[in-house]
Amino acid sequence: MSKLIVVVGSCMVDFISNVERLPKAGETVLGKEFKRSWGGKGANQCVAAAKLGASTMLIASLGSDIFGEEYFQALKSFNIDTKYIKLRKDISSGVAQIIVDDNGDNKIVIVPGANTLLSPADVDEAEDTVRKAAVLLAQFETSLETTLRALELHKGHGISIVNGAPAVANPDLNVLKNCDIFCINETEAEVMSGIEPLTLKNTQEALDKFFKLGCNTVIITLGAEGAVFASRDNPKMVHVPVEKVKPVDTTGAGDAFLGALAYFIAYHPSLTLKEQIRRACHVAKESVLKAATQASFPMKEELSKELFL
Repeated sequence: MSKLIVVVGSCMVDFISNVERLPKAGETVLGKEFKRSWGGKGANQCVAAAKLGASTMLIASLGSDIFGEEYFQALKSFNIDTKYIKLRKDISSGVAQIIVDDNGDNKIVIVPGANTLLSPADVDEAEDTVRKAAVLLAQFETSLETTLRALELHKGHGISIVNGAPAVANPDLNVLKNCDIFCINETEAEVMSGIEPLTLKNTQEALDKFFKLGCNTVIITLGAEGAVFASRDNPKMVHVPVEKVKPVDTTGAGDAFLGALAYFIAYHPSLTLKEQIRRACHVAKESVLKAATQASFPMKEELSKELFL
């Protein structure tokens, strides 16, 4: 049986500034350090799964600038199948400006660039592979039509996960109904459910709203509180806690979780969803102990062997 994880999503070049505290509106603050790294939710999630040893393929769009060429080679270095990554002419690669404070909190602005050109036709080119995938993973950083096409081709062939990020107040109901698992963080859940602030006490109410919208299974990640999940068939919320740590940088933690979740679903399908989520939370927890995004995602050999039994 195939264990392939196919990710349809974005590639972003991250420009990261470290500051003592995040600036207020209209304020300039002095930064302490600057670095460039690779990001984008789609690529991040694919790399997170690949670093755990998964067989992965990324369907994505980069610019033909120096950043795109370098990123393409970086993805290949993780043994990701890059056959369906397009290098587009006359458009820049997507970029993200990320500011991280001393508490590990961040603010992010993205300019999607070449990601806007990823289309249903690009997914159609990979149709045979998409249908063979054990897990299909998509996000909201690329076009809705592209995500819907991928879900359509993959339906009935494995587990599909859609990460509802960045958040939209009125998500397309076809996406919610056609993915097996809809995964969001607490901020995204607040935007989409209208329940704010979201806490463990009112998360059940938010889950119920998502089921009314047509979702099948919903996972809400809660940072240091771990995650909660429920399904249409078993709508009572289940809380999956995680060990508390002092984070160095939370950027990409959600992507580490999703890549790990895809890995455990594909490679350990006999585990319960609760256990798959618990293990994915552990991987995400490890990622916040290092700076940067993809570089913070742990390799399989850096993790406890018990995690993979």
